[in-house]
Amino acid sequence: MRIITYPHPTLRHKSKPLRRVDAELKKTIGHMLDLMYADEGVGLAANQVDLPYRVFVLNLTADSAAKDEEHVFINPTILKRSGTQEFEEGCLSVPEIYGDVKRSAKILLSAYNLTGQEMRYELTGLFARAVQHENDHLDGVLFIDRLTETGKLTVQDAIESLERAFADERARGRIADDQQIAARLAELEALRA
Repeated sequence: MRIITYPHPTLRHKSKPLRRVDAELKKTIGHMLDLMYADEGVGLAANQVDLPYRVFVLNLTADSAAKDEEHVFINPTILKRSGTQEFEEGCLSVPEIYGDVKRSAKILLSAYNLTGQEMRYELTGLFARAVQHENDHLDGVLFIDRLTETGKLTVQDAIESLERAFADERARGRIADDQQIAARLAELEALRA
């Protein structure tokens, strides 16, 4: 398992809800947390590790020793939004690119935890922002999609560099074509249905 980068097609895939929490899912989530910490991130969605599942992990401290700060959100749904705030964001799947993004200042979230229990969270600040960022991933939306036109122009060269690097990797046969990726994602979804 590894973190994939823009413009990998899985990052644009709308994830399907999970039907059960089992040992395999818990193992996957453990790997996701390890990868997040290794890259000094605060959040990671399943799409970012090339999986089509509606799950993401967070630890706003980015500290692997702070286990009590780890959060797992399975089949999350944002039920309510209010207020607006703008703040700089980055993403492990869009490395070394940052930009200001407007998001809701406060959200009400419903999600399942690792025991399969439905939880409700009223979130503000960085926690609300991180949840919205990761939840966007599950819908195939990246933070660069939410930049202003000026913000998009500012990161254009860096985005094009990522696109060239991806095309080079694909030309070398290190990344499957879109049809193969879509077929693999459909197969993984069927296994979890």
